[in-house]
Amino acid sequence: MKKGLIIEGFVQRIDFPNKGVVETQDGDVCIVKNALPGQKVRCSVNKVRKGKAEGRLLDILEPSPLEIGSPCPHFGECGGCLYLSFPYEEQLKIKEMQVEKLLDQVLCRQENYDFEGIKASPICYGYRNKMEFSFGDEIKDGPLSLGMHKRGSFYDVVYVKDCQIVDEDYRKILSCVRDYFHELREEGVDVSFYHRLRHVGYLRHLLVRKASMTGEILIALVTTTQRPMRLDENESVKPDVNIDEQADGKMEEESLETRVLDGFKRRLLELPLDGQITGILHTKNDSLADVVQSDDTEILYGKDYFYEELLGLKFKISQFSFFQTNSRGAEVLYQTAREYISDYIKTSQNENTQPDKVVFDLYSGTGTIAQLMAPVAKKVIGVEIVEEAVEAAKKNAELNGLHNCEFIAGDVLKVIDEIEERPDIIILDPPRDGIHPKALDKIIRYGVEQILYISCKPTSLVRDLEVFLERGYGVERAVAVDQFPWTGNVETICLLSRKP
Repeated sequence: MKKGLIIEGFVQRIDFPNKGVVETQDGDVCIVKNALPGQKVRCSVNKVRKGKAEGRLLDILEPSPLEIGSPCPHFGECGGCLYLSFPYEEQLKIKEMQVEKLLDQVLCRQENYDFEGIKASPICYGYRNKMEFSFGDEIKDGPLSLGMHKRGSFYDVVYVKDCQIVDEDYRKILSCVRDYFHELREEGVDVSFYHRLRHVGYLRHLLVRKASMTGEILIALVTTTQRPMRLDENESVKPDVNIDEQADGKMEEESLETRVLDGFKRRLLELPLDGQITGILHTKNDSLADVVQSDDTEILYGKDYFYEELLGLKFKISQFSFFQTNSRGAEVLYQTAREYISDYIKTSQNENTQPDKVVFDLYSGTGTIAQLMAPVAKKVIGVEIVEEAVEAAKKNAELNGLHNCEFIAGDVLKVIDEIEERPDIIILDPPRDGIHPKALDKIIRYGVEQILYISCKPTSLVRDLEVFLERGYGVERAVAVDQFPWTGNVETICLLSRKP
């Protein structure tokens, strides 16, 4: 294998999250992203390191025998879905195999553990409750587009008007907003998208969140602070005009932006939707990074939050609150987590006694897990670095009448040194990259009998599990939960116990 070599072969398997293992007739092996098991592919080798080759997919020469066709016309072009041409049951088998293989690599050193396979999402189409669409162009210098990034491209945007992982309301909102800004340009208003290299432009993202259970919808238009202008103006304020004329020009810009935003709001409220719009926001973001965040947010209509319900509890969610993107799948995930912990609590205390366990919910987000554990615990303490999420967690606990929950804003690494209570059980639901090594050390030093680890990235999970095993813990039970049908991502729950 040499760099630049063009090879052909069959995809033997796919390792997490999207690494196809391609084997040639000569027995050579190359890792190629986004190829599917059973496909015959042509690829270009672009990296060889320590005898391992990585390549770029050029063509699919033969489809996989497992492929049945895709219900989405954007499949393969959009970078969102990976397995959409496979039956859902086959996708579950692949993810189950990936998780079990990763766990076995590290758990082979312990005598046994119970891997309980994978739990399916209750729905596999129209399941997402949050989408971040990007403004851009489908081809360089092409017309304005709004949608998802093209597979393998940082700049090109695919208009995903028939996306299948969201419901019809998302598709209507996407088309409405794209058409509205197209019409503005035809009317002579410069509402160009933000160019990430030149750092100029107005439109950045469209954030849509819809509660699967309540049907409430929150919409946020994310722009820069560079205001729309008339297309016949080279500059909004020319440098050789006097101060009064500059002030008039600025006022005209502000007035034009107000009219643009009023039209945006009006068009959305006129849409015939199954759900109900509870809030429309204008969020300003001048960050150079391509992330959805807020420097300032203005409410154009309604309120800046909505409500969702899970397992009998109600949750208040704002535009940036962390919440599982698959509400019905989240019920499966959290119900499983609650069963794992509840089984331990029931066996460790008399049925006639009051709950006496202190539970730490670290990386608690908006406090979903903490509140689900509250009925079987003496006290639950949640720690989360995002202050907005902590405030939401406090309000959610109050909303649900739970008075044994405490939520603390701060970095887990620092905060656990300041908590006076000692935990009996620790629940971990960290970001994709896992737990900081120093924080992991402090968590282990508590020496609790049971730790529940919920992970959205199994490669990060197994890295942390190696440390747990070295420090005297073992995995009792583990299960995968498909929160993200058709994508390469999967959640994993592990119950660890301290060994003598």
